[in-house]
Amino acid sequence: MDTPYVREYHEDREITAWFLLDLSPSVDFGTVETDRQKRTVLIDFVTTLARLLTRRGNRVGAIFYGGQVEHAVPARGGRDQVLRLIQDLLAQPRLSGAPPTNLKPLLDTANQVIKRRSLVVIVSDFISEPGWDRSLELLQRRHEVLAVRLIDPRETDLPNVGAIIMEDAETGEQLYVDTGNAEFRRRFQDAARAREQAIGEAFRRAGVEAAVLSTDDDLVRAIIRMAMLRRRRRTA
Repeated sequence: MDTPYVREYHEDREITAWFLLDLSPSVDFGTVETDRQKRTVLIDFVTTLARLLTRRGNRVGAIFYGGQVEHAVPARGGRDQVLRLIQDLLAQPRLSGAPPTNLKPLLDTANQVIKRRSLVVIVSDFISEPGWDRSLELLQRRHEVLAVRLIDPRETDLPNVGAIIMEDAETGEQLYVDTGNAEFRRRFQDAARAREQAIGEAFRRAGVEAAVLSTDDDLVRAIIRMAMLRRRRRTA
């Protein structure tokens, strides 16, 4: 056309963020030393991050999972949206019993519902039936995924507190155990290591690096760690 043309690229800074929230019975676990349940940490984290995102004009939505996928909150911006998320989180009932957690339906629902490329933040302890890694892999192919693992120190390190009754949060099954028995504590640690290894392998198969959020973490420092992890991924 005998005339030079220059194509200018303008970065789209608006982010649509979706929270996939695991509110199954296992997230109601918390130890006396921290006095914070994983559910409490989840609510504090989502509230803080949602407010940080919406203050910059971004939109946030959420999908809730209890014993099954409960409901979705469409992505919107503004302070009222954050207040709605908080209200829905606080209204989510604590289940006294539920089928074993299976995160696959939650991830599959996200793959179906979230059409536009988004930041997807999955907040869960990832104590689940196996098979969710494939759905997570499909999700991270289309979106930027941040997996946040909720943990409590006593899930891997059982102290010697004598004879106690332990209860499975999801099935309600109770078991009388003697934590003073060194052999029992060893078997507990072996089972915890095997679970951690299985979860770690699932993340590796999905190609997703998980951030850890413990009940004894400082929330601000944890969010800074996650922001640095996200920046490192985007510049890699």
